[in-house]
Amino acid sequence: MTIDEQLEILRRGTTEIISEEDLKAKLELGRPLRVKLGVDPTAADVTLGWAVVLRKLRDFQRLGHTACLIIGDFTALIGDPSGKSKTRKQLSREDVEANVKAVSDQFYKILDPDKTEIYFNKDWLGKMSFEEVIRLTSRYTVARILERDDFTKRLKEQRPIAMHEILYPLCQGMDSVELNSDVELGGNDQKFNNLVGRTLMSQYEQEPQVVMLCPLLVGTDGKEKMSQSLGNYISIQDTPNDMFGKTMSIPDELIANWFELCTDVPLDDIKSLTGEGSNPRDAKIRLGKEIVALYHSAEAADQAEQYFIQTFSNRKQPVEAEEAVIPNQTVENGEAAIAPMIAALGLAESNGKARKLIQQGAVSVDGEKVTDGFAKISVEDLDGKVIKVGKHQFRQLVKS
Repeated sequence: MTIDEQLEILRRGTTEIISEEDLKAKLELGRPLRVKLGVDPTAADVTLGWAVVLRKLRDFQRLGHTACLIIGDFTALIGDPSGKSKTRKQLSREDVEANVKAVSDQFYKILDPDKTEIYFNKDWLGKMSFEEVIRLTSRYTVARILERDDFTKRLKEQRPIAMHEILYPLCQGMDSVELNSDVELGGNDQKFNNLVGRTLMSQYEQEPQVVMLCPLLVGTDGKEKMSQSLGNYISIQDTPNDMFGKTMSIPDELIANWFELCTDVPLDDIKSLTGEGSNPRDAKIRLGKEIVALYHSAEAADQAEQYFIQTFSNRKQPVEAEEAVIPNQTVENGEAAIAPMIAALGLAESNGKARKLIQQGAVSVDGEKVTDGFAKISVEDLDGKVIKVGKHQFRQLVKS
Protein backbone atom coordinates (compact mmCIF):
# COMPACT_ATOMS: atom_id res chain seq x y z
CA MET A 1 0.00 0.00 0.00
CA THR A 2 1.01 3.59 -0.52
CA ILE A 3 1.51 5.80 2.54
CA ASP A 4 -1.72 7.66 1.74
CA GLU A 5 -3.65 4.39 1.54
CA GLN A 6 -2.27 3.34 4.92
CA LEU A 7 -3.20 6.71 6.43
CA GLU A 8 -6.76 6.37 5.13
CA ILE A 9 -7.12 3.06 7.01
CA LEU A 10 -5.53 4.43 10.17
CA ARG A 11 -7.64 7.60 10.24
CA ARG A 12 -10.88 5.62 10.51
CA GLY A 13 -12.29 5.68 14.01
CA THR A 14 -9.86 8.32 15.30
CA THR A 15 -10.59 11.84 16.52
CA GLU A 16 -7.06 13.26 16.66
CA ILE A 17 -3.56 12.34 15.51
CA ILE A 18 -0.66 14.23 17.09
CA SER A 19 0.63 14.72 14.57
CA GLU A 20 -0.35 13.24 11.20
CA GLU A 21 2.81 14.70 9.64
CA ASP A 22 4.91 12.82 12.19
CA LEU A 23 2.97 9.62 11.57
CA LYS A 24 3.50 9.95 7.82
CA ALA A 25 7.23 10.47 8.38
CA LYS A 26 7.41 7.34 10.54
CA LEU A 27 5.52 5.28 7.95
CA GLU A 28 7.95 6.48 5.28
CA LEU A 29 10.84 4.91 7.23
CA GLY A 30 9.76 1.59 5.73
CA ARG A 31 10.26 -0.41 8.95
CA PRO A 32 7.71 -1.98 11.30
CA LEU A 33 6.60 0.63 13.83
CA ARG A 34 6.27 -0.19 17.53
CA VAL A 35 2.67 0.69 18.32
CA LYS A 36 1.84 0.85 22.00
CA LEU A 37 -1.46 0.38 23.80
CA GLY A 38 -1.61 0.27 27.57
CA VAL A 39 -4.55 -1.41 29.27
CA ASP A 40 -5.22 -1.49 32.99
CA PRO A 41 -6.99 -4.75 33.96
CA THR A 42 -9.63 -3.14 36.18
CA ALA A 43 -12.42 -5.50 35.08
CA ALA A 44 -12.79 -9.05 33.82
CA ASP A 45 -14.41 -8.42 30.42
CA VAL A 46 -13.20 -6.81 27.21
CA THR A 47 -16.14 -4.69 26.08
CA LEU A 48 -16.92 -3.33 22.62
CA GLY A 49 -15.79 0.05 23.96
CA TRP A 50 -12.42 -1.34 24.95
CA ALA A 51 -12.28 -3.15 21.60
CA VAL A 52 -12.29 0.17 19.69
CA VAL A 53 -8.60 0.84 20.45
CA LEU A 54 -7.72 -2.87 20.22
CA ARG A 55 -9.16 -2.90 16.70
CA LYS A 56 -7.06 0.13 15.80
CA LEU A 57 -4.01 -1.75 17.08
CA ARG A 58 -5.09 -4.63 14.84
CA ASP A 59 -5.18 -2.20 11.87
CA PHE A 60 -1.51 -1.45 12.46
CA GLN A 61 -0.78 -5.19 12.65
CA ARG A 62 -2.45 -5.75 9.28
CA LEU A 63 -0.20 -3.07 7.81
CA GLY A 64 2.88 -4.96 9.02
CA HIS A 65 3.60 -3.16 12.27
CA THR A 66 4.25 -4.55 15.77
CA ALA A 67 1.56 -4.35 18.44
CA CYS A 68 3.06 -3.67 21.88
CA LEU A 69 0.35 -4.37 24.41
CA ILE A 70 1.19 -3.26 27.94
CA ILE A 71 -0.80 -4.90 30.70
CA GLY A 72 -0.89 -2.32 33.49
CA ASP A 73 -0.53 -4.74 36.37
CA PHE A 74 1.32 -1.96 38.25
CA THR A 75 -0.67 1.10 37.13
CA ALA A 76 -3.98 -0.67 37.83
CA LEU A 77 -2.99 -0.65 41.50
CA ILE A 78 -2.87 3.16 41.33
CA GLY A 79 -6.04 3.73 39.33
CA ASP A 80 -6.19 6.01 36.29
CA PRO A 81 -7.83 9.30 37.36
CA SER A 82 -8.86 10.13 33.77
CA GLY A 83 -12.37 11.54 33.70
CA LYS A 84 -12.96 10.80 37.39
CA SER A 85 -14.64 13.37 39.62
CA LYS A 86 -13.26 11.71 42.72
CA THR A 87 -10.32 9.53 43.71
CA ARG A 88 -10.68 6.11 42.17
CA LYS A 89 -10.79 3.08 44.43
CA GLN A 90 -7.48 1.24 44.32
CA LEU A 91 -7.54 -2.44 43.42
CA SER A 92 -5.78 -5.12 45.41
CA ARG A 93 -2.96 -7.17 43.87
CA GLU A 94 -5.31 -10.19 43.95
CA ASP A 95 -8.03 -8.29 42.04
CA VAL A 96 -5.54 -7.19 39.38
CA GLU A 97 -4.09 -10.67 38.91
CA ALA A 98 -7.58 -12.18 38.59
CA ASN A 99 -8.52 -9.61 35.94
CA VAL A 100 -5.26 -10.13 34.03
CA LYS A 101 -6.00 -13.85 33.85
CA ALA A 102 -9.57 -13.19 32.73
CA VAL A 103 -8.81 -10.76 29.89
CA SER A 104 -5.56 -12.20 28.49
CA ASP A 105 -7.19 -14.70 26.13
CA GLN A 106 -9.85 -12.22 25.09
CA PHE A 107 -7.28 -9.95 23.42
CA TYR A 108 -6.65 -12.59 20.79
CA LYS A 109 -10.25 -12.47 19.62
CA ILE A 110 -9.07 -9.21 18.04
CA LEU A 111 -5.27 -9.20 17.79
CA ASP A 112 -2.96 -11.51 15.85
CA PRO A 113 -0.94 -13.32 18.55
CA ASP A 114 2.01 -13.78 16.18
CA LYS A 115 2.35 -10.00 15.78
CA THR A 116 1.70 -9.04 19.40
CA GLU A 117 4.29 -8.38 22.08
CA ILE A 118 2.90 -8.53 25.62
CA TYR A 119 4.52 -6.53 28.43
CA PHE A 120 3.70 -6.04 32.12
CA ASN A 121 4.63 -2.63 33.49
CA LYS A 122 5.26 -4.07 36.95
CA ASP A 123 8.50 -5.36 35.40
CA TRP A 124 9.98 -1.85 35.30
CA LEU A 125 7.76 0.42 37.42
CA GLY A 126 7.72 -2.10 40.27
CA LYS A 127 11.53 -2.10 40.37
CA MET A 128 12.07 1.65 40.63
CA SER A 129 13.71 2.83 43.83
CA PHE A 130 12.31 5.80 45.72
CA GLU A 131 15.27 7.86 44.50
CA GLU A 132 14.37 7.01 40.91
CA VAL A 133 10.76 8.01 41.54
CA ILE A 134 11.90 11.37 42.91
CA ARG A 135 14.10 11.92 39.83
CA LEU A 136 11.15 11.07 37.59
CA THR A 137 8.88 13.59 39.32
CA SER A 138 11.53 16.29 38.79
CA ARG A 139 10.97 15.99 35.03
CA TYR A 140 7.41 17.38 35.18
CA THR A 141 5.91 20.37 36.98
CA VAL A 142 2.87 20.42 39.26
CA ALA A 143 1.44 23.25 37.14
CA ARG A 144 1.51 21.06 34.02
CA ILE A 145 -0.07 18.11 35.86
CA LEU A 146 -2.87 20.34 37.15
CA GLU A 147 -3.72 21.36 33.58
CA ARG A 148 -5.68 18.12 33.34
CA ASP A 149 -9.38 18.92 32.95
CA ASP A 150 -10.50 16.48 35.64
CA PHE A 151 -7.94 17.79 38.13
CA THR A 152 -8.88 21.41 37.37
CA LYS A 153 -12.54 20.62 37.89
CA ARG A 154 -11.88 18.89 41.20
CA LEU A 155 -9.81 21.82 42.46
CA LYS A 156 -12.61 24.26 41.63
CA GLU A 157 -15.11 22.02 43.42
CA GLN A 158 -12.71 21.58 46.35
CA ARG A 159 -12.63 17.82 45.83
CA PRO A 160 -9.45 16.01 46.94
CA ILE A 161 -6.68 14.92 44.57
CA ALA A 162 -4.45 12.21 45.99
CA MET A 163 -0.69 12.25 45.39
CA HIS A 164 -0.73 8.80 43.77
CA GLU A 165 -3.11 10.15 41.09
CA ILE A 166 -0.60 12.84 40.16
CA LEU A 167 2.01 10.13 39.62
CA TYR A 168 -0.19 8.09 37.26
CA PRO A 169 0.53 10.08 34.04
CA LEU A 170 4.27 9.85 34.77
CA CYS A 171 4.00 6.08 35.16
CA GLN A 172 2.21 5.79 31.84
CA GLY A 173 4.78 8.04 30.23
CA MET A 174 7.58 5.80 31.51
CA ASP A 175 5.89 2.87 29.74
CA SER A 176 6.51 4.71 26.46
CA VAL A 177 10.14 5.39 27.40
CA GLU A 178 10.68 1.73 28.31
CA LEU A 179 9.31 0.53 24.97
CA ASN A 180 10.69 3.45 22.90
CA SER A 181 7.33 3.40 21.15
CA ASP A 182 6.70 5.01 17.76
CA VAL A 183 2.94 5.39 18.26
CA GLU A 184 0.67 5.29 21.29
CA LEU A 185 -3.06 4.59 21.01
CA GLY A 186 -5.67 5.68 23.52
CA GLY A 187 -9.19 6.92 24.03
CA ASN A 188 -9.95 10.64 24.04
CA ASP A 189 -9.72 10.59 27.84
CA GLN A 190 -6.06 9.49 27.56
CA LYS A 191 -4.83 12.55 25.68
CA PHE A 192 -3.07 14.14 28.65
CA ASN A 193 -1.38 10.88 29.70
CA ASN A 194 -0.24 10.18 26.13
CA LEU A 195 1.23 13.66 25.75
CA VAL A 196 3.17 13.22 29.00
CA GLY A 197 4.75 10.22 27.28
CA ARG A 198 5.87 12.44 24.39
CA THR A 199 7.45 14.90 26.83
CA LEU A 200 9.31 12.23 28.80
CA MET A 201 10.58 10.54 25.64
CA SER A 202 12.13 13.84 24.54
CA GLN A 203 13.78 14.23 27.93
CA TYR A 204 15.22 10.73 27.64
CA GLU A 205 16.58 11.69 24.19
CA GLN A 206 14.13 9.48 22.30
CA GLU A 207 12.06 10.48 19.31
CA PRO A 208 8.60 11.40 20.68
CA GLN A 209 5.78 9.01 19.93
CA VAL A 210 2.83 9.88 17.72
CA VAL A 211 -0.43 9.96 19.68
CA MET A 212 -3.60 8.57 18.09
CA LEU A 213 -6.85 9.12 19.96
CA CYS A 214 -10.06 7.16 19.45
CA PRO A 215 -13.56 8.26 20.51
CA LEU A 216 -15.18 6.71 23.56
CA LEU A 217 -18.00 4.38 22.53
CA VAL A 218 -21.37 5.37 23.98
CA GLY A 219 -23.00 2.45 25.75
CA THR A 220 -26.29 0.70 25.11
CA ASP A 221 -28.14 3.30 27.21
CA GLY A 222 -27.29 5.96 24.63
CA LYS A 223 -26.04 8.33 27.34
CA GLU A 224 -22.82 7.36 29.09
CA LYS A 225 -19.60 5.87 27.71
CA MET A 226 -19.67 2.07 27.69
CA SER A 227 -18.66 0.83 31.12
CA GLN A 228 -18.92 -2.40 33.05
CA SER A 229 -19.62 -0.45 36.23
CA LEU A 230 -22.65 1.18 34.59
CA GLY A 231 -23.94 -2.07 33.07
CA ASN A 232 -24.41 -0.45 29.64
CA TYR A 233 -21.90 -2.68 27.89
CA ILE A 234 -21.57 -5.60 25.51
CA SER A 235 -18.76 -8.02 26.24
CA ILE A 236 -16.93 -9.68 23.38
CA GLN A 237 -17.56 -12.88 25.35
CA ASP A 238 -21.34 -12.45 25.39
CA THR A 239 -23.34 -15.22 23.77
CA PRO A 240 -24.40 -14.51 20.16
CA ASN A 241 -28.04 -14.06 21.22
CA ASP A 242 -27.18 -11.62 24.02
CA MET A 243 -24.73 -9.73 21.80
CA PHE A 244 -27.28 -9.37 19.00
CA GLY A 245 -30.16 -8.53 21.34
CA LYS A 246 -28.23 -5.83 23.19
CA THR A 247 -27.15 -4.29 19.89
CA MET A 248 -30.77 -4.14 18.76
CA SER A 249 -31.58 -2.15 21.91
CA ILE A 250 -29.28 0.81 21.20
CA PRO A 251 -30.82 4.17 20.23
CA ASP A 252 -31.05 4.76 16.48
CA GLU A 253 -28.72 7.76 16.64
CA LEU A 254 -25.81 5.49 17.63
CA ILE A 255 -26.08 3.14 14.65
CA ALA A 256 -23.67 4.93 12.28
CA ASN A 257 -21.09 5.52 15.03
CA TRP A 258 -21.21 1.87 16.14
CA PHE A 259 -20.82 0.72 12.52
CA GLU A 260 -17.65 2.81 12.17
CA LEU A 261 -16.09 1.90 15.51
CA CYS A 262 -17.24 -1.70 16.01
CA THR A 263 -17.26 -3.25 12.52
CA ASP A 264 -15.22 -3.49 9.32
CA VAL A 265 -18.07 -2.35 7.07
CA PRO A 266 -16.71 0.18 4.52
CA LEU A 267 -17.58 3.81 5.27
CA ASP A 268 -19.43 4.24 1.96
CA ASP A 269 -21.64 1.26 2.80
CA ILE A 270 -22.32 2.72 6.25
CA LYS A 271 -23.57 5.92 4.63
CA SER A 272 -25.95 3.90 2.45
CA LEU A 273 -27.18 1.86 5.42
CA THR A 274 -27.77 4.84 7.70
CA GLY A 275 -28.45 7.71 5.31
CA GLU A 276 -31.69 9.53 4.57
CA GLY A 277 -34.56 7.18 3.76
CA SER A 278 -32.87 4.14 5.34
CA ASN A 279 -34.70 1.85 7.76
CA PRO A 280 -33.05 1.98 11.23
CA ARG A 281 -34.27 -1.51 12.10
CA ASP A 282 -32.69 -3.02 8.97
CA ALA A 283 -29.45 -1.16 9.67
CA LYS A 284 -29.45 -2.35 13.27
CA ILE A 285 -29.97 -5.97 12.21
CA ARG A 286 -26.98 -5.68 9.87
CA LEU A 287 -24.98 -4.06 12.69
CA GLY A 288 -25.86 -6.83 15.14
CA LYS A 289 -24.92 -9.53 12.64
CA GLU A 290 -21.60 -7.85 11.83
CA ILE A 291 -20.67 -7.67 15.51
CA VAL A 292 -21.69 -11.26 16.25
CA ALA A 293 -19.80 -12.53 13.19
CA LEU A 294 -16.61 -10.78 14.34
CA TYR A 295 -16.54 -12.51 17.73
CA HIS A 296 -18.35 -15.76 16.91
CA SER A 297 -19.15 -16.66 13.28
CA ALA A 298 -21.37 -15.75 10.35
CA GLU A 299 -23.49 -18.82 11.11
CA ALA A 300 -23.94 -17.72 14.72
CA ALA A 301 -24.97 -14.27 13.46
CA ASP A 302 -27.70 -15.77 11.25
CA GLN A 303 -28.97 -17.89 14.14
CA ALA A 304 -28.97 -14.91 16.50
CA GLU A 305 -31.05 -12.93 14.01
CA GLN A 306 -33.61 -15.75 13.75
CA TYR A 307 -33.71 -16.09 17.54
CA PHE A 308 -34.35 -12.37 17.88
CA ILE A 309 -37.13 -12.38 15.29
CA GLN A 310 -38.82 -15.37 16.88
CA THR A 311 -38.44 -14.07 20.43
CA PHE A 312 -38.89 -10.33 20.21
CA SER A 313 -40.44 -9.37 16.89
CA ASN A 314 -43.12 -12.03 17.39
CA ARG A 315 -43.21 -11.27 21.14
CA LYS A 316 -42.69 -14.90 22.10
CA GLN A 317 -40.72 -16.36 24.94
CA PRO A 318 -37.71 -18.18 23.49
CA VAL A 319 -38.26 -21.86 22.84
CA GLU A 320 -34.60 -22.61 23.54
CA ALA A 321 -33.34 -20.06 26.05
CA GLU A 322 -29.77 -20.60 27.19
CA GLU A 323 -29.71 -22.98 30.15
CA ALA A 324 -28.41 -21.69 33.49
CA VAL A 325 -27.94 -23.59 36.74
CA ILE A 326 -29.47 -21.88 39.77
CA PRO A 327 -26.38 -20.80 41.79
CA ASN A 328 -26.13 -22.67 45.09
CA GLN A 329 -24.93 -19.58 46.94
CA THR A 330 -28.30 -17.88 46.30
CA VAL A 331 -30.34 -20.79 47.72
CA GLU A 332 -31.37 -21.16 51.35
CA ASN A 333 -33.93 -23.60 52.74
CA GLY A 334 -34.92 -24.65 49.25
CA GLU A 335 -35.65 -21.08 48.06
CA ALA A 336 -33.60 -18.95 45.67
CA ALA A 337 -33.22 -15.23 46.29
CA ILE A 338 -34.08 -13.75 42.90
CA ALA A 339 -31.96 -10.56 42.92
CA PRO A 340 -28.74 -12.32 44.04
CA MET A 341 -29.44 -15.09 41.52
CA ILE A 342 -29.73 -12.57 38.68
CA ALA A 343 -26.41 -11.00 39.70
CA ALA A 344 -24.70 -14.39 40.12
CA LEU A 345 -25.81 -15.39 36.60
CA GLY A 346 -24.20 -12.24 35.19
CA LEU A 347 -27.52 -10.70 34.15
CA ALA A 348 -26.96 -7.63 36.36
CA GLU A 349 -23.86 -5.93 37.76
CA SER A 350 -24.79 -6.34 41.41
CA ASN A 351 -27.55 -7.39 43.81
CA GLY A 352 -28.57 -3.75 44.12
CA LYS A 353 -28.88 -3.26 40.38
CA ALA A 354 -30.81 -6.53 40.10
CA ARG A 355 -33.29 -5.29 42.72
CA LYS A 356 -33.65 -2.04 40.80
CA LEU A 357 -34.49 -3.98 37.62
CA ILE A 358 -37.09 -5.97 39.56
CA GLN A 359 -38.65 -2.79 40.97
CA GLN A 360 -38.79 -1.34 37.44
CA GLY A 361 -40.80 -4.35 36.27
CA ALA A 362 -37.97 -5.63 34.08
CA VAL A 363 -37.83 -9.17 35.51
CA SER A 364 -40.29 -12.00 34.94
CA VAL A 365 -40.39 -15.77 35.38
CA ASP A 366 -42.32 -17.63 32.66
CA GLY A 367 -44.06 -14.38 31.75
CA GLU A 368 -45.07 -13.48 35.31
CA LYS A 369 -43.44 -10.33 36.62
CA VAL A 370 -41.40 -10.38 39.82
CA THR A 371 -42.17 -7.20 41.75
CA ASP A 372 -40.48 -7.68 45.13
CA GLY A 373 -36.77 -6.81 45.11
CA PHE A 374 -36.22 -9.27 47.94
CA ALA A 375 -38.36 -12.05 46.48
CA LYS A 376 -37.50 -15.70 47.08
CA ILE A 377 -38.95 -18.51 44.98
CA SER A 378 -38.81 -22.24 45.54
CA VAL A 379 -36.06 -23.96 43.55
CA GLU A 380 -38.62 -26.62 42.59
CA ASP A 381 -40.90 -23.93 41.16
CA LEU A 382 -38.02 -22.31 39.24
CA ASP A 383 -36.70 -25.56 37.74
CA GLY A 384 -37.31 -25.51 33.98
CA LYS A 385 -38.76 -21.98 34.02
CA VAL A 386 -37.44 -19.13 31.86
CA ILE A 387 -36.37 -15.94 33.61
CA LYS A 388 -36.35 -12.73 31.59
CA VAL A 389 -34.16 -9.81 32.69
CA GLY A 390 -34.55 -6.56 30.80
CA LYS A 391 -35.65 -6.73 27.18
CA HIS A 392 -33.15 -9.15 25.73
CA GLN A 393 -31.80 -11.53 28.36
CA PHE A 394 -33.38 -14.94 28.90
CA ARG A 395 -32.18 -17.98 30.83
CA GLN A 396 -33.85 -21.34 31.38
CA LEU A 397 -33.26 -22.16 35.03
CA VAL A 398 -32.37 -25.66 36.14
CA LYS A 399 -31.54 -27.17 39.53
CA SER A 400 -27.89 -27.93 40.28
